[in-house]
Amino acid sequence: MKKEYAFLFIGVAFVVGIVVGVVATVLHEEKMPTLPTSIKPSPQPAAPALTADMQKEISVLQSILKDDPKNLKALVELGNLYFDSEQFDPAIQAYSKALEIDPRNADVRTDMGIMFRRKGNFDRAIAEFKKAAEDDPKHVNSRYNLGVVLLHDKADLKAAIQAWEEYLKVEPTGPRAENIRNQMEKMKGMVK
Repeated sequence: MKKEYAFLFIGVAFVVGIVVGVVATVLHEEKMPTLPTSIKPSPQPAAPALTADMQKEISVLQSILKDDPKNLKALVELGNLYFDSEQFDPAIQAYSKALEIDPRNADVRTDMGIMFRRKGNFDRAIAEFKKAAEDDPKHVNSRYNLGVVLLHDKADLKAAIQAWEEYLKVEPTGPRAENIRNQMEKMKGMVK
């Protein structure tokens, strides 16, 4: 008989453990605040790590710029290193100095626009992309990024379609052009 009581005791303890676990979970969930369904927190990607090699390159470039502050190549490379390591403000500073020397450099202006976008300054990003496209009428990346910001950050479908139509005038073929055409078809169906 003692063996039967032992199995019964184990069975009861098991059931009690499950009930206590369920009750604790329910009570814990009731204390957690619920977000409205319209708010969907999106995970932010981790910033790329600033490697020792990158830091060394930054130090070398800063040394070069200390002696030659108008060294365009060093300014652009410095901005690119900050860009790659998600250091928005230093990248913008380096790109701004480069643009003082070469104000019509559409690649640098577009990269600076991307940094403004990542900082959440969408209007400034748009202005930089438009200026880059104005300075270089054949510049595809500025037009592409303009459409991205207008679509994803400003939710302006009509303006995004218009920006990408301009992109397709410059680069009508290729995988990115085909992807944009497909997206634009879907977007046109959403615009009334």
